[in-house]
Amino acid sequence: MTLAKYPPMEPHHEAAILAGALPYLRRYAGDTIVVKYGGHAMGDPELAHTFGRDIALLKLVGVNPVVVHGGGPQINAMLKRLDIRSNFVDGLRVTDANMVDVIEMVLAGSVNKEVAELISQAGALAVGISGKDGKLITARKLQRTVRDTDSQIERVLDLGFVGEPVKVDPRVIYALSGSGLIPVIAPVGLGEDGATYNINADTAAGAVAGAVHATRLLMLTDVPGVLDAEGNLIPELTAEQARKAIADGVITGGMIPKVETCIEAVQAGAKAAVIINGRIPHACLLELFTASGSGTLIRAE
Repeated sequence: MTLAKYPPMEPHHEAAILAGALPYLRRYAGDTIVVKYGGHAMGDPELAHTFGRDIALLKLVGVNPVVVHGGGPQINAMLKRLDIRSNFVDGLRVTDANMVDVIEMVLAGSVNKEVAELISQAGALAVGISGKDGKLITARKLQRTVRDTDSQIERVLDLGFVGEPVKVDPRVIYALSGSGLIPVIAPVGLGEDGATYNINADTAAGAVAGAVHATRLLMLTDVPGVLDAEGNLIPELTAEQARKAIADGVITGGMIPKVETCIEAVQAGAKAAVIINGRIPHACLLELFTASGSGTLIRAE
C-alpha cells in the first residue's frame, strides 16, 4: 500500500496550516462526529489508508468520531463465491434468511474489522461492533410499495430481511467514546422478533447521528455534493429547501435518499449533515477544519 504523494512544504507553510485549523479544532473539541464510510473511498486502498489516519487524527485532537460503514462490493463478492444470486428493488437488496447470514458475516465480520484496523494502525483505538451489540439498533422489516403502471394498483414488496431503524440506544457508543475508543458500526440491526435485519448504511448512519445529537453527520459519497440545475455545487440547504429541491426535480436519482437521510438526521437531533466527496483525500478534514468546507451542508432550518 502506498500513500498519496504531496509536494514538500516549507516549514512556515506547515505551521500556517496548523494555525489556520486552530479555530476549527476548538469548535469541534469534545463533539461527536458521525461518518458514513463507503463507496469509492472504501474500495480504494490509498483512500482507505488516508481515511483511517484522518479518523484517528480526529480522536487525537479531541473530537469523538463514530464510523458507520457499508460493504456492498464485499457482500457481492462473497455471494458470488457462494453462488448466491442477488436481486435488487429500488436499490435495496432482497434478502432471504440464508443471505442475511452471509451479509452479517461480511459486514459485522471482515469489513467491520478491516475498517477498525485501518484506524487502529494509524494510532487511535477503534472497536468494531454491529447494530446488534448492546441493542444499539432496533430494527423492523422495511415496507415498500410499488404501483402497477397499467392498473395503478399498489402492491407491497417483500424485501425479506431488509430493515430500517426504529430505535437507537446510544449507550454503547457513549461507553466506547468515553473510554477513548472509536466505535466502528456495521449496519445490522436486531428486530423485536429476534430476527437480524440488513440496514442501508446511509440510513443507519443518519439514525445514529440523530440519536447521539452529532454536531455533524458526514456522508461520504462518490459525488461533490448536491448540485443545482446548472451542475454547480450547492454549499448549504435547510431541510425545507432540500425538500423543495426534491419536489422540483433538482435533486434526483440516488441523491434523493441521501438527502432524505440527512433531513431525518437533523430533525432527529443532529446539528447538521454534510454530503461530501469521499474520493477526495482528507475529505473529512477539509469539511471540518477549513473555512469553505467541501460539500453540501443541510441544517434543520
